[in-house]
Amino acid sequence: MAEVPEPHTGWTFLTNHARVLAAVADNPHARIRDIAAHCRLTERAVQKIIADLEQDGYLSHTREGRGNTYRIDPSKTLRHPAEADIGLTVASLMSLLVQDEADRSQRPYSAARRIV
Repeated sequence: MAEVPEPHTGWTFLTNHARVLAAVADNPHARIRDIAAHCRLTERAVQKIIADLEQDGYLSHTREGRGNTYRIDPSKTLRHPAEADIGLTVASLMSLLVQDEADRSQRPYSAARRIV
């Protein structure tokens, strides 16, 4: 059984929802376990976040064999009124957080790899 990540104290720039969304954008075939390790969250927390993102239409999944393939709706506007008022989309946020395609193709997804 995987270890529970150490809790973080203090504030951060990104929410856990943004971290999970960026991890999925970086690897749409990632397992919950890998996303949790990557984001330093529990698997249960990642399951809840994915459910939140799916409920609000930011994320969907397709079952493929024993795993899932996730799809992000890049046209969705961010939820906070400050970003929603100016039409800031998920695609804009992900462009800042996710590795570019050339870098991603050179090395496989790793739980130890950083988002930014």
